[in-house]
Parts: sequence; structure tokens; C-alpha cells
Amino acid sequence: MMLVKHYRMGLLVVVSLVYGFLLLPLIIVVMAAFNAGEYLTFPPQGLSFRWFASFLQSEPFIDSLKLSLELAIYTMCISTTIGFLAALFVVRYAGKWRERLRVIMISPILLPSILTGIALLLFYYAVGIGTTTIFGLLMGHVLITLPYVFLNISSVLYNFDRSLEEMARSLGAGRFKTFFRITLPIIKPGVIAGAVFAFIVSFDQFTISLLLKAPGQVTLPIQLFDYVRWDFDPTAAAVATVSIGITVGVVILVERLVGLDALYR
Repeated sequence: MMLVKHYRMGLLVVVSLVYGFLLLPLIIVVMAAFNAGEYLTFPPQGLSFRWFASFLQSEPFIDSLKLSLELAIYTMCISTTIGFLAALFVVRYAGKWRERLRVIMISPILLPSILTGIALLLFYYAVGIGTTTIFGLLMGHVLITLPYVFLNISSVLYNFDRSLEEMARSLGAGRFKTFFRITLPIIKPGVIAGAVFAFIVSFDQFTISLLLKAPGQVTLPIQLFDYVRWDFDPTAAAVATVSIGITVGVVILVERLVGLDALYR
């Protein structure tokens, strides 16, 4: 009993240290955003909201925030639709090609994003698309986020009890009615989880955006990177805090809709 108790205490300490290590940078950034001093320093030299006001009054930051949100929403919708259909086909209809198609679907996350971005850039110029429109950037974000949607939905489908569909069909329900009344409600947590991952990954994506952005179209991560190259005031921390807040807000919204525990059933 004493050995088990010591083991649990040791495990608790290790887990606490890991979580502390992961959360400490976020805590430092948020605290630095309220710094009253003129420079980005830690610990803060007083408490002030002036740098959030500076962010809200900055037209480049606001424009880049709007672009990042729009891009993340479009990416989420497209990736969720394609990922859902791909997962359904691979799990249920691919047969002997299942594993090969699965590897193809998740391959974008097996490579560094900079290599993916360079490959897409070369492809765009080879086919004459270039980077003159936002279409190329959107497709790049979809390619990067699609594996997350596919993995979340396919994992739910693999564990789905198909006898429920068979019972519904035996009671007279058609294919579409069975899908929308039985299948979709059960796999909904996986679909929502995939959509959330797609939104967050797209919103925070830097490398793909840097390589594929059209002239004059700057996402929030790129705008923040350009800002800290020349200025070192807490406005950068305020922008980062807003980005963190948006991400946390999306997670809270999911909790309200389906509950976080539902994402891992």
C-alpha cells in the first residue's frame, strides 16, 4: 500500500510538472500583456490595459485578425466536409485499400509544414495559379488541417456499433433516415472535435500562411511576427493573449455544445 501511495504521489508530481511546463509560457505572455511599462518585460511593471487599446486601435492587427478568423472558418467547413466523407469511405468501403488510403490522408502531418508549403508553392506556379489570390492559401490550410478531421472522425467510426444501424433498417428506416437519426448523432462528437482542431490549427498556422499568402493578405501570426521584428512593446503580448482567448473560447463553446468528455468517447 505504501508503495502504491508513493507511486501515485510521484506520478502526480510528474504530471504537475509537465502541465506547469506547458502552461508557464502562456501565463507569462498573458501577464506581460498587462504590463504598464514601455517594453515587453517580465515580471510586469504595474497593471495596465493600454496595450490592448493599442491593439484595438491598430488597423493592420485588426485586419489580420479578421482575415485569420475568416480563413479559419472557411478551412474548418471545407476540411470537416471532406474529412467526414473521406473517413466514411475509408472505414466502411475502402476494403483492402483502407490502410493505404489512411496513410495518404494523414501524410500532410508526417512532413514538416515548411516542406509542404514549398511543395504547394512550386505546384501553384507550375499550374499557373501562383499566389495572386487567397485560394492557394485556403487550400494549403485545408491540406494541413484535413488529417486532424479525418483521424477524429475515423476513430469514432471504427468504434461505431453497426448493429444499431441494422436494427433501424430492420424497423423500416431507409439509408438516409438511419444515417441522420442514428449514425450522425452518435459520431457527432468526433465531427465536432475534428472541426475544432481544424479551426485552431488554421488560426495559428504560420509557415503555410507565410509561403502561400497573396500580396496584401497578412494573417495574424504573420502580422505578429513582423511586429516583434521592429517593436518590443507589450502590444505583441496583448495580441498573443487575444489569440489565446479565441482558442480557449472555441474550447469553451465545444464544452457547452457537447461537453469535452464527449470528444474522447
